[in-house]
Order: sequence, then structure tokens, then C-alpha cells
Amino acid sequence: MSRSLNLVSGLYLKISILTIVAGLVLRIVLLFNGQTSDLGFSPGEWCQVFLLGAMNDLCAATIGFGFLWLFMMSVSETKYRKPWSYIILGILAAAFCYVTFCNTIFDEYGSVAPQVASGILGFWAGTFALRLFFRGFRSYWTTVWFALIITLYVGAIVFNAISEYFFWNEFGVRYNFIAVDYLVYTNEVVGNIMESYPVLPMSLGIIVVTLLITWYLFRRDLGQADRLIGWRWKAVAGPAYIAAMLLAVWLLHFNTRFQDSDNVYVNELQANGLYKFYDAFVKNELDYEQFYITEPEAKAEEFVHGVYGSTGDNLHAVRSEGPEIRRNIVLITIESMSASFMGHFGNTRQLTPVLDSLYDRSLAFDRVYATGNRTVRGLEAVTLSLPPCPGQSIIKRPNNAGMHSTGALLRDKGYTVKYFYGGNSYFDNMETFFSGNGYEIVDQRQYEPGEITFANIWGVCDEDAYRKVIRTLNEDAGDGKPFFAHVMTVSNHRPFTYPAGKVSIPHDAKSRNGGVMYTDYALGRFFAEASKQPWFANTIFLITADHCASSAGRTEIPLEKYHIPALIYAPGFVEPQHVGGHRFADRPDAYPAFAAQHELRLAFLRPQHLRRGLCQPRVHRNLPGSGLPRRRRVHDPFARAPLRTVPGRSHGGQSPQPRTDGNGKPRTGLARHRLLPDFERVEQTLSAGI
Repeated sequence: MSRSLNLVSGLYLKISILTIVAGLVLRIVLLFNGQTSDLGFSPGEWCQVFLLGAMNDLCAATIGFGFLWLFMMSVSETKYRKPWSYIILGILAAAFCYVTFCNTIFDEYGSVAPQVASGILGFWAGTFALRLFFRGFRSYWTTVWFALIITLYVGAIVFNAISEYFFWNEFGVRYNFIAVDYLVYTNEVVGNIMESYPVLPMSLGIIVVTLLITWYLFRRDLGQADRLIGWRWKAVAGPAYIAAMLLAVWLLHFNTRFQDSDNVYVNELQANGLYKFYDAFVKNELDYEQFYITEPEAKAEEFVHGVYGSTGDNLHAVRSEGPEIRRNIVLITIESMSASFMGHFGNTRQLTPVLDSLYDRSLAFDRVYATGNRTVRGLEAVTLSLPPCPGQSIIKRPNNAGMHSTGALLRDKGYTVKYFYGGNSYFDNMETFFSGNGYEIVDQRQYEPGEITFANIWGVCDEDAYRKVIRTLNEDAGDGKPFFAHVMTVSNHRPFTYPAGKVSIPHDAKSRNGGVMYTDYALGRFFAEASKQPWFANTIFLITADHCASSAGRTEIPLEKYHIPALIYAPGFVEPQHVGGHRFADRPDAYPAFAAQHELRLAFLRPQHLRRGLCQPRVHRNLPGSGLPRRRRVHDPFARAPLRTVPGRSHGGQSPQPRTDGNGKPRTGLARHRLLPDFERVEQTLSAGI
């Protein structure tokens, strides 16, 4: 037992010392980094940097030792004895067969997840069988994995120190929310790193240093894995390590109270980078004042007033000359619907006949760009009319209730306000956000079993969701109050599974084009059914996307990958027209006039706003933590004096000929048509292609 305890305690001591030394060297190097511009530390602050820094590194090493501890605790001969050995082997084999031959959560996720899960479980089951039936293989297996894990520990310590250096060299701080984003957008980050740094020489250097350190410190330990067999040492080391780990967790959190100096470098140098990464992952936010150039409040307001000729709170009231019209409103945000999928924008694959048809008979916008590449960014934009704020979306932040949302505004006007989501609205904190901002939520938990014909990991298919919307709106319409329904679709999302026999691409092909086609098909079915309802003629439909299907970019924002469709469809009462002799999409300042009359509210961005950055300092008053009242309107960068609409030609119910500009490009505008026959024709076209 004493030999086993000596081995374990020796490993812990060496790994801890290596972590502390690596942290010390890193702190010294960072002191001389060009980003470290203020070294006016007091004697007490120097002690914090190095003494508390070493303590934080020791705590991090203690917590990280848990992976090696779990491996050592699992080394045992008991699991190879009957009946436990056959029970374990049976469980592993069953898990492998289930993942390989059945439809599992990994298949729902799609991509390479099923192959990865199947490979891991197959490897685990196969190697356990080898160890079970070939006794001599066990010792060899344990020794190899023991040596490999120790080597990976050393490599991780070296790699982390180098990574922290380069991160500090870029941002002047330890890991933060930007580092968390690096894990989310792995393809872009890896591509950028490959282009920016000598990756191959650095990788070879890390491998060589790792092997040298491992051999120097642990060469006498690598071949002693057989000492880990037995339970007596585990009865002593197990509780001792758990107590040490809990103490380390408490100390790391406790020491953050000393990281409150006015000198940011004191705080960052004494901190442990891995704990900072964990803290950033949990908090999901970035300190605006620390990472963005700001100007004093008075100077920022003076600049805005100078540009717009405004005064006071810079609020621009948009008024319609006519009486307020309280129509029903249905806002549909389509998952991942890039404009590039549409024939209207040049796609020749005929993926979106329904959306293309709507573009010819709607108030259509040709130049609308998503505010981000996540659903929460799109929902944030259309609900709060805000560009993206730094760090995480407001939807996922705390204290995001009671804001000046579309739902709250319409509820104050007497509307019934509901948010429809085909999945569980707990995802991405949607439930907390929408319920706290004036919406009633209808999600998958409100569906009866008979209402679901198809579902995957993200929720019910779009057809089921639209049928639920129609049933719910029929009930709401009976109350005599206007309604506002915000519908978020889910089918155009990996794994791109949907009911069979609906579109020409098989539902088990799991392709993006199939997801787009089915999403468009379900939208057509929704309008075909909705047009039969009594509330249809008194309803405005707004259709847009939350974001695009792809937004990859390394050194700049690729605008074409943020281009999304957006249209306002009101077949019951809007006459054919265009605004000011131009396409409406060319006149974003004309939108408020139409919106004010019909209680509509969206956030639209021009490409130049994407290029120069969206969130200006201290202007947006809807942001949590701004210190300003939340339920106040936000400055609208497109607000101008309302333009009076100019009626266009009436086509007498006949299909109009496409209007073109001087270059022969079709213009968009409004046209009044009977919808149902058109969508029946779309259905027939889709069915013929199956």
C-alpha cells in the first residue's frame, strides 16, 4: 500500500511543481510582453502576482489531476472476474451495436458524430475483450495508457503555457470569452492560426519539449502501473484527493476577490488562465469597457446629435398620418435560411419555390443582413431591434427581462402575444427571455402526442409546428383581440431530417438542400392552410431568417454569408405598390412609415454597418448593465421623416409582369393575388418531383 501511495503522491507533486514552474516562467515572460504597458505595481501587488499566482496554479493543478486520479482508481483485477467481466463486456457490446445499427442521439446530431461514437465504443469493447480473454495483455495495456496519460499531462501544461502567451500577445489578458468562441468556431480559428503562425515547427517543438520533460521527471514512474492494483491505497487516496480538490475549487474562487486592482495587469497576471477560461465559459460575457474603445457619454451623445440633428434622448417618433390599424401579426424566423438558397437571389436549384413566390407578391427587402451567426442573435435583433452587443447575446444573459421588446409593446396595445418554438424553449435560455419580455410560450412541451408526426433532436418538424400555430391562433382569434405570433422554425438544421415523401430529396439523405426544400415546402403548407382561416385576411405576415447557413470568415466579415431574406406579406388589405419610385429594399428609411401604421418592428442593417462595427459606445439604451432605464426606445439609425407611399399599378388579380430596373434586374414590390391556388400549384410541382 505504501508503494502505491508513494507513486500517486509523487505524481501529484511533480505535476503540481511543473504547473507552478510553467506559470512562473509565463508570468515573467508576460511582464516583458509589448501588450503589458503598465508595470507600476506596489510591493503588495507584486506579491499578489507571484505568490497568489503560484497558489492559483497549484489549485488548478490539483483539479486537473482528477483525470489521472480517475484512471488510477480504475486499475483493478476485479473487473476481469466473473460475473462482472461478462456484464461489462455485454454492456459495451450492446452500446456499440445500438450506436452503430440504430437511430440514436448521435444520428440526430449528424455530421461525423455517429462514426466517432461508434468508433470509441467499438475500440473500448474490443480492447476490453482482449484484456478479458488474454490475461498477459492486461499489464501491457495498463502500462501503455499510464505512460500515455502522463505524457499528455505534460504536453497539456506546455501547450497551455504557449497558448496563453500568444493569447496575451493578441489581447493583453488571460483567456476570456474570446477564447471560448475559439472553441465554438474551430474551423475559422484553426485556419487563421495555420495562416498566421509557423504551426509545424511550433508543434514539433512542443512534442520534443514534452518528451524531454516526461523522460526527465517521470521515467522511473512510467513502468510502475502495476502498483496501482489493489483497493487499500484507494481507500486512503480517494477521500484525500476529493477533499483536496474541493479545497482547491474554493480557493480559486476565493482568490478572485484579490483580482480587483485598478491595474488590469495585476489582476490578469496573478490569475490562472484555465480558471479564467472556465469563468468566461460560465458567465458568457465580455467586459465592454475593457475591450472596446469608448468615449465619454457627453461626447458620444454630442456626436449622435450632430449627425441626426436631434436633441435630448435622441428618440425619433415615427407617426402615420392615418389612424392606427391593429392587424394580426405573424412573424416567422426561419432557421438558417440564407438568401443564397433562393431563386430570387440567383440560385438555380429550385429549392425555395414558396419563398420565391412570396417575394413576387410582398413588400420585399433585397439587402437585409443577419446580425450574427447564431439563432440567439437573430431572435435578439427582431425582438429588441438591436445590433449585436459584445460577448454573448442578451437572450443568454442574466437580468434580460422587462426590456422594450416587440412583444411587450404589442401586449400594451392589447395584443395576445405568443412565441412558438418546435423544440424545448429551455434551450439557449429562450424560455427565460421571452417569458420575461411579454410573451406566452408554446413549445414542444405543450404538444399532445397526437400532434407530433415527426421530431428529431431539435424538436417537431415544421409542418407539425405550423399546425400547432394555426390551432392556437384559431383559439386566440375567438377572444376578439388581435394577436402577435412569433414562430421560430427548426427543420433547416443539422441533421436535416424531416417527414418522408415531402420533397424530392429523401428524408434520410440528411443534406442541407433537403432541409431547405422541406422548410420551404412546410411554409407553403402553412399558408395553404392559414388562408382558409377567418383571421387570415386581417393578418400581416413577416418572414425572415435568424441567420445564414454558413458564415465562415477569417480576416473579414463575408457579407454574402450574412445575406438573408426578409419580406412583409399582407394579402388581405395591401394594394400593389412600391415606395418612392424605388424598390422598397433600396429605401430602408421608408420602413418606419409602414411599420408605425401596422405596429411592426424589425432591425435592419446595411452592409456598411457590418463593415465598420455595429455596437457603438453608450448609445443603445436597451442593453443590460448600461445603467439606463430598460423600457426606453433605442436610437434608430435609419429613422427619417416618414415618406408617403405612392400607389403602384393594380394588376386586377392577374399575375404581373416582373418590373425591371435599367439593367434588366427584376424589381420587387407589392402585388395582390389569391394565395391558395398559387400554393396548391407549388405543392403539385413539389409532388411531381418526388
